[in-house]
Amino acid sequence: MNNVFVVNAGSSSLKYQLIDMESEQVLVSGNCERIGIDGGKITYKYFGTKKVVETDLPNHKAALDRVVDLLLSGETKVIDSIDDIVAVGHRLAFSRVSPCSNEITPEVLKDIEATTEMFPLHLPGMLTGIRACQDTFSGKVQVAVYDNSFHLTMPPKAYMYAIPYDYYKDYGFRRYGYHGTSHRYVSLRLAKLLGKPVEELKIVSCHLGNGSSLCAVDGGKSVDTTMGYTALAGLMMGTRSGDIDPSLLLPMAQKAGLDLEGIHNVINKKSGLLGVSGVSSDHRDVENACAEGNERAQIAIDMLNYQIQKYIGSYAAAMNGLDAVIFTAGIGEHSPGLRQEVCRNMEFLGIQIDEEKNAANHGDEEEISTSDSRVKVWVIPTNEELMIARDAYAIYQSKQK
Repeated sequence: MNNVFVVNAGSSSLKYQLIDMESEQVLVSGNCERIGIDGGKITYKYFGTKKVVETDLPNHKAALDRVVDLLLSGETKVIDSIDDIVAVGHRLAFSRVSPCSNEITPEVLKDIEATTEMFPLHLPGMLTGIRACQDTFSGKVQVAVYDNSFHLTMPPKAYMYAIPYDYYKDYGFRRYGYHGTSHRYVSLRLAKLLGKPVEELKIVSCHLGNGSSLCAVDGGKSVDTTMGYTALAGLMMGTRSGDIDPSLLLPMAQKAGLDLEGIHNVINKKSGLLGVSGVSSDHRDVENACAEGNERAQIAIDMLNYQIQKYIGSYAAAMNGLDAVIFTAGIGEHSPGLRQEVCRNMEFLGIQIDEEKNAANHGDEEEISTSDSRVKVWVIPTNEELMIARDAYAIYQSKQK
């Protein structure tokens, strides 16, 4: 059997999937929660059945070992041997240099460790997950799939900041972008659905969730994206401010009595939908508040929709054309209201949405534009785990030659 184990590790959690690469079927999926904290829990879903195991999970290695026990024995058994797993794919936030996924060698691991200062909340957990997998799945091919690699095809005019050039050269200060695995998956999926080579398409991919970004995909390559050096830039999000006048930060600090860490906390954790609406960081809650007449909630929703519209228009200009718009991720897949408002008054670009199709779609893979819409509008559920598994399996296969 040629199965790939996919890992998305956090500081106290570990999401996982086991995927059969011959059929690309998910055999098992789940989450290990409260690792290193009292009240550990493993959710294990297999063949339409869900099992919840409450057990102490002192570290990531213990969590993985417990998952392997479930994979190999008892009523939850889905494989006969650990040898039925040929590779492990890891989701990683960032690489400065890797334009594609790569095998995790000691040198690659050092490169990943060197970037932890950029993602102090994310990368340490991911690194812990890698080391635990290297123990539990000893001898298996371990592959890193980076969220930003897809965007390393951006030209300098898109990724450079207008700051002293030496800051870019010496410190790597530039736009990197994120959600690349999602943008790559949905772009390739759309090309397959349309029966066209992705190299012939100009696409704006809208990954909209608690964290959100848009990407201009021209000929299958990212040429611009909304997130920047970090995942704070671009659109307003659940709790993140998105783009903001940097000179506003000093008077904010002075008037609110905040230090640098306090400002960082405000723009990352207290802004966005939550900060403007005062209701919630969850888009569904803010939409419901709008329906009840909450004016601040309406402002927040209007701001987000407007920002998405602006980026779609600017990316159509950047690519000198537009063939399709994709909505994906939690909000993009499940909010007909957002999709309708974003596509409203976009006829000048050739976008015409079918309101009935759109209203009935709550996450199904479907075209929601009218038959005569020059620009096609699609809802495509993202599948980052499958993209990670494909990359890991491809690297495994290359090593067998």
